[in-house]
Amino acid sequence: YELFFEDAHLAAKLLGITLTHRGKASGRPIPMAGVPYHAAEGYLARLVKAGRTVAICEQVGEVTGKGPVDRQVVRILTPGTLTDDALLSSYQSSNLVSLCIHQNQIGFALLDLSAGIFKVQQQDYKPEQLPIELARLMPSEILIDEDLVDTNIIEQIKKHLECPVTKRPNVDFNQNNAQKTLCDQFTVSTLSGFGLDPLPLAKAAAAALIHYAKETQKTALPHIRSIQLEQSTDFIALDPITRRNLEIIEPLFDHGTSLFQLVNDCQTAMGGRLLSRTLMQPVRDTALLDGRLDAIEQLIQGYHESPVRLVLKEIGDIERVLSRVALGSARPRDLVQLRHACAQIPALRTALTPVIQAKKSKLLVQLDQELGDFKALHQHLMAAIVENPPVLLRDGNVIAEGYDADLDELRQIRDHAGQFLIDLEIKERERTGINTLKIGYNRVSGYYIELTRAQAEQAPADYIRRQTLKNAERYITPELKSFEDKVLSSESRALAREKALFEALLENLRENIAHLQMMSSAIAQIDVVANFAHQARLNNWARPEFTPETGIKIQAGRHPVVEALNKAPFTPNDTFLDAQHRMAIITGPNMGGKSTFMRQTALISLLAYCGSYVPAKAAKLGPIDRIFTRIGSADDLSTGKSTFM
Repeated sequence: YELFFEDAHLAAKLLGITLTHRGKASGRPIPMAGVPYHAAEGYLARLVKAGRTVAICEQVGEVTGKGPVDRQVVRILTPGTLTDDALLSSYQSSNLVSLCIHQNQIGFALLDLSAGIFKVQQQDYKPEQLPIELARLMPSEILIDEDLVDTNIIEQIKKHLECPVTKRPNVDFNQNNAQKTLCDQFTVSTLSGFGLDPLPLAKAAAAALIHYAKETQKTALPHIRSIQLEQSTDFIALDPITRRNLEIIEPLFDHGTSLFQLVNDCQTAMGGRLLSRTLMQPVRDTALLDGRLDAIEQLIQGYHESPVRLVLKEIGDIERVLSRVALGSARPRDLVQLRHACAQIPALRTALTPVIQAKKSKLLVQLDQELGDFKALHQHLMAAIVENPPVLLRDGNVIAEGYDADLDELRQIRDHAGQFLIDLEIKERERTGINTLKIGYNRVSGYYIELTRAQAEQAPADYIRRQTLKNAERYITPELKSFEDKVLSSESRALAREKALFEALLENLRENIAHLQMMSSAIAQIDVVANFAHQARLNNWARPEFTPETGIKIQAGRHPVVEALNKAPFTPNDTFLDAQHRMAIITGPNMGGKSTFMRQTALISLLAYCGSYVPAKAAKLGPIDRIFTRIGSADDLSTGKSTFM
């Protein structure tokens, strides 16, 4: 890949590659830099991580040998539209978020192209609430209307979040066109089923994401089939400072450990990403939480999480595979991952059978049904794709032998051309009685039958003279001509046939994308509850209880991260707050454990409202709408260090 002019200067600086020149423009050398095609993904990842947008131009059409070769922009990579594993970490979501503000209302929309997740919400616009909502959404890139005049919004975003803000044309946010954009995307006539009718700003924000995604991917988005309406009141609010101080996803210090790093032993990548989202978005719906806790309890009681996790360990990142299938960017090994995942579904359902038969977890019963049955698809992929295909389709030998008769014939010709010529030479010697007859090939005249000048008079009638030499005559026959046409084109025709068959496979998968996405989502949810069960058993955590009464009652609570990392036994302690005792003021010397106790209470509450067991002997929690945590600027609790040390 080559970059020119300003792009060459920028790439040389960001990537540390050589800046050179090629040709001239207006009498001045044209700056140029380049990266090898086979190593492009590593360079792309660095550019996108630096917040840059990268347009990829590829050759399109056939090379005719005359004139310039047609090239087109085939894909645009931005921080919020990534789907390739090489450009994303396993546990990192790529969330594209858009904002639409009008008067005193704001609409949010979130799209994760790599997972097929699409969500919206609309609420009163309060500038002080904006960082809280954006922190919960964890954006990789934010889209705003280029006509938005409030520069404070961009300043707010940059102050609290490290993600690029992309300005988009006002027409993308047009409220009148948003309805049609979304109806076309979901192939419906109305959005009433999604609950979006009274939310014009949410629809406008969502439509802007669809426009941007289609523009960058250069294709339709068949895996974006529905949209989920959320309310900010569905979640416990945590401002960016609290999220940072609680070290939910990232530790405060490079050598530290976050809550996510501690509790994440999910067996699948999509389970890990769901766990990350779950920890960042604690919910207030206690019925939903009790459903998760019931599932965890059932897995723990019969030691059922272990066999479930053993099966899950064999399943690849099919959530992202399905996104690449939908976008037409899937590679051969993606389909191998999907094939292997389909093969694991019967074993996963078997591992869940004791829990399902007990009928004490509605969530696991539902997820078991959503896993579905993909035996036919597994058999189809087994027949279609070789066991260990190459990385790229263009390398060939991806489609299995026996799957397509035309492809098998082309390969037979390609692979056995030499034997065919030996057999034909023997046959022609016998037919003509000329033992010195030979069959050869050169790039100028192609395949030929060669006879000496003296033997030329014995040439059969179907021998057509192709070339006259000083001491020999060269001929072609209809049979040899037919073989020549097949051999010379068999390699390219075989590859073209493989590409057509592979695209047909992708199209077949796209037709089943809804069921496959349901299966992928079910696997992720099972993985998260099985992980919570594993952590509860491993760390002796207890099931929390929810009550409508105001209060927090924690018996023998422990700080999960400090307990796990410190060699000395952690001393449990209690927390008691209620309607009459609404505040606790903790005093004591430096390093007395005040910050640890405060964050311990916050993390136990957070874990409970994520639907996890908690590090305590018992915990009874009333309604919580927001968590605040402030600690010393240099406190490093996991290693036992305070601001004053």
